[in-house]
Amino acid sequence: MAGFADLIQTADWKKEKHVPVIECADKVAAGEFFDVTVSLGKEIAHPNTTEHHISYIKLYFKPEGEKFAVHVGDFSFWAHGASAAGANEGSVYTNHTVTCSMKTAKSGELVALAYCNIHGLWESSKSVVAS
Repeated sequence: MAGFADLIQTADWKKEKHVPVIECADKVAAGEFFDVTVSLGKEIAHPNTTEHHISYIKLYFKPEGEKFAVHVGDFSFWAHGASAAGANEGSVYTNHTVTCSMKTAKSGELVALAYCNIHGLWESSKSVVAS
């Protein structure tokens, strides 16, 4: 039986449209809020259609020296053009980009997961130094 880690795919976001891109300062002030933006399709656009879309992004932070990661947030995207008139006939679409604010007293690693309804789970990470 496959473990959860076997379900997650990784790649270079510059070459693969499914990989989440984490953007924030490399160095932050310990204990002060900073913005983190996670998006997909920064270099290669990801579709946002009824048939092929990003359903959610999850963000975690793993502080240095601690055993467990902290779940920072869940961000769901529900509008992909579906309507009673049919697929891609709707007037509302969400964009698979989210910005949140967080603070940490420790340096560590941000980890983002994104789920494509066709191509599954994708992961990326970024180190953050808190001082």
